[in-house]
Amino acid sequence: MSDLFVTGIGHLTTNEGEAMVDAVVKVEDGSVVYAGPGSDAPDQGPSPRVECEGRAVLPGFVDSHTHLVFAGDRAGEFSMKMAGASYADVAKSGGGILSTVAATRDASEDDLFVSAAIRVRRMIAAGTTTVEIKSGYGLDLETELRLLRVATRIGNELPITVRTTFLGAHFVPPEFRDDRGGYVDLLIDEMLPAAAPLADYCDVFVEEGAFSVDEARRIFVAAKGHGLGARVHAEQLAHCGGAALAAEIGAVSADHLDHITEGDAIALADAGVVAVLVPGASYMMRSPQAPGPMLIQHGVSVALATDCNPGTSYFESTGTVISLAVVQMGLTTEQAIHAATRGGALALGMEGHGAITTGSAGDLVVLDAPSPVHIPYRPGTNLAWKTIKAGRVVAGDQSPG
Repeated sequence: MSDLFVTGIGHLTTNEGEAMVDAVVKVEDGSVVYAGPGSDAPDQGPSPRVECEGRAVLPGFVDSHTHLVFAGDRAGEFSMKMAGASYADVAKSGGGILSTVAATRDASEDDLFVSAAIRVRRMIAAGTTTVEIKSGYGLDLETELRLLRVATRIGNELPITVRTTFLGAHFVPPEFRDDRGGYVDLLIDEMLPAAAPLADYCDVFVEEGAFSVDEARRIFVAAKGHGLGARVHAEQLAHCGGAALAAEIGAVSADHLDHITEGDAIALADAGVVAVLVPGASYMMRSPQAPGPMLIQHGVSVALATDCNPGTSYFESTGTVISLAVVQMGLTTEQAIHAATRGGALALGMEGHGAITTGSAGDLVVLDAPSPVHIPYRPGTNLAWKTIKAGRVVAGDQSPG
């Protein structure tokens, strides 16, 4: 953690009230100690300085849903989908999640770390300062633990905060195709106790062909006993009851929600469950976008995430996701920026992140643009001029004056 003085900010998004112009942010010991008008700024002292020259500054992006650790790719599967194949067609042909599982099981821990670290460094360069990383491409005890160890190592060795999620209930592996109950028992009796020390959360893919509401409930009850919070893959391909389950158990988040109903939205709002929306997956799958405006209208806290994965949403840039949310989902720019920063922090239970205010984490992104509107307006451009993590410039010009 470092001290830093960020000056000459043309547009400062704090997520704690109106945006500011001609603003200054001071970071000490990795946390914000001042965010306000330049005319009232404290003395710079010996802190290094980043002079923004009128550029916009916002909280570092908090990417609250990713599957970053995997081996192989599914480019051929992408071509099939673009030719009209459905998700089910791809799975029947040997593609889908299980093809990534096969490649990932064969990969070493070091190889998985190297490939994931490349992706994470690109994310940092695009303004991401916090990321959630799920397992789920092992579906056996050994590989699931390997994925969680890699995710933890990323947080230890790269300048990014990582939250880890155990997603052993991503799909039923081939060896349990005729014994679903046996795999759920394995998850509960062996995999969860071993994974819990390496994970912050447990996730279940509630979907036809994956796991039922009743199976998911059993898994989440067991996860709670091991101290893990709940996250739910819900209502992605069809309405299957995952959102209602998330509300019932008080999950931290319900994710995807492409087929959510207004009744579900009201239940999520009442239960305080954050809706994590992943417009990149809907875009890549040519499916309807989740009803973000409706969720916000009903008082649901909304987050935006990349869902970075090799099959349905190979997005590494939160900026691109923000553009999709504005152009295709119908969020305003302000709503999308809030969802990609403060919303993501809420989805990860990280109160001190996703804002720029006294006491918050000194995680900032400086845009090479005068306002955040340029993010959705220029989706093909990485506008992160500098990424700042805990008061240290970690991407862009590494030598502040």
